[in-house]
This record gives sequence, C-alpha cells and structure tokens, in this order.
Amino acid sequence: MILFMLVGLLAAGAVVLVAVGLHSNSAGSTIRERLATYAPDHVSMSRSPLEDLELSRPFRDRVLIPIINSVAGITKRMSPGNTMEKTEQRLAQAGNPRDINVENFYGLKGVAAVAFAVLIALVMYLNPMPGYVPYPPDAPSSALLWGVVSLVLGFFFPDLWIYDERNRRRKRILRALPDAVDIIAISVEAGLGFDAACQRLASKSKDDLAFEFERYLVELRLGKSRREALRNIVWRTGVTDLSQFITAIIQADQLGVSITNVLRIQSDQMRMRRRQRAEEQAQKAPLKMLFPMAFFIFPSLFVVILGPIVKNIQSAF
Repeated sequence: MILFMLVGLLAAGAVVLVAVGLHSNSAGSTIRERLATYAPDHVSMSRSPLEDLELSRPFRDRVLIPIINSVAGITKRMSPGNTMEKTEQRLAQAGNPRDINVENFYGLKGVAAVAFAVLIALVMYLNPMPGYVPYPPDAPSSALLWGVVSLVLGFFFPDLWIYDERNRRRKRILRALPDAVDIIAISVEAGLGFDAACQRLASKSKDDLAFEFERYLVELRLGKSRREALRNIVWRTGVTDLSQFITAIIQADQLGVSITNVLRIQSDQMRMRRRQRAEEQAQKAPLKMLFPMAFFIFPSLFVVILGPIVKNIQSAF
C-alpha cells in the first residue's frame, strides 16, 4: 500500500510541476504580446530580452526560491498566528543567514519536511541494507510511520539550524562587546559625540557588533529617534550585556547625565564580566575533561600498565 501512496505522491508532484510550467508559458506569451505592441522588432528574435534577463539569473533565484515561496504559503497557514513576529526576531538575532527572510524560512520548513519524509520512507521501505539499518520495518505501515516521524523532524530542522546560528552570533557579539565599549568610551573622552564614536567603531571593526552599530547609524539618517534605533539593536541581538549597556545609554540621554562617565563605568563592568566568564569557563574545564579521560585516556593507561601483568599471569597458568 505504501508503494501506491508513494507513486501517487510522485504523480501529484508531476501534475503540480506541469501546471506551474503551463502557467509560466502563458505568462511568457502575455509578455511577448506586450512586447509586440511596443517593440515589434524584438518579436522575431528567438528569445525576448526579458527571457535573456531571466536566464542570466542564478538557478537558486530562478527555480529554488519560487518553489520555496510557493510552499511558504501552505506552511504559514499550518503555523500559529503569533509565530510570525517571533520567527522574524529569531532570524534577525541569527543575522539572517544566507539572506533568508520569513517567507523563505517557512518555505524551507515545508520543503525540508517533505524531503525528509519521502527520503526516509523510501529508505525504510526498500531497506537496502538489511541488518544494518536500525529497526528495519517489518511491514509497509512501519515505513509510513517512519515517514510521518521524519515529516515532523524535517519541519523543525530549520528551527534547530536558526537556533544554532543565533547562539553562535550571540557569543561573537558578547566576545566583541568589551572592546567595542572601550573604543566608544575612548572616542567620547577624546571629544567625539556618541554617534561619531559609533561611526568610528563601525569603521575600525568588521564584526557583527560593529555591523549593528552601523545599522543604527543608518536608521538615524532615515529619521528614527536615537532611543528607537538603540532599542532595535537589542531586538536584533538579544544579548543581555548589550541590552544593559544600551539601557544605560538611553537613560543617560534622557536624564542629561554625562555620557562620558556612563561609558567609563560600563567599560569597567564589561571587562569585569569578561573576566568572570573566563574564570567560570576555567572552573568548568576539569569536569569537561573528565569524560574524555575516562573513555580514551584511562583505557590506554590500563592496557600499558596491566598488559605485561596479564601476559605473565597467562604464561604462569
């Protein structure tokens, strides 16, 4: 029965692709008719300039992205309504890897779910390595069960990817934060304003934090207030230390406190927190070293030390 279901699924996919192809051909004929009205000389050509322009684009933009966007509509309807803003924030905190947006992300979730389900169901049904594939199915229904489980896992696999990218970016920002605050504090003490100091930081560094301050300056030029632009940095990063630093800057700007003193205090606190994190990691090192020692180093020592003794005992008996 699972074979008939897979054949039906492939047939449905073929019908969808044929329908998309016919739709694209009809759209192309409409474009040719419009070109014939305004530029009759181009009609005699084998391909129109728009077709040449379309073919000059990469395969990813011509084929993959439209397929992902078409699947995105179905995936979004299956997702809860309040997840759009959360997904957008998670993508922003991950740095929008590969320039992915919310639409592409939901399409990627749908494509990954279908691909995982079809691949695992086929592998488990055909079972090309009996005895090696864990838990081989005894009946086609087991392959269908594996396909359903793979569908769910494939749907959430892009979430795990974004979660990992977000954690990596947060660590990079947290590592660069003390030095960035030092640069801003020194620049302000030298006579520059806060915005000019951020511009200097963006010109001297090319990391994720410098990019966020560069984007902050762009938002200021577009007309946003300083408070809103700084809050957007917190929204796009989600780093606690950076949020505390920006909150102190906003309060100093609102209350009229000298920003130089605030930056000096924040710089000292950032260096102290970095030292505390280093000490915490150093205290965790012995516990992390215990497992490699127990599984890799101790057995080798036992072989070297007890090996000759075991050989002597065997020869004695």
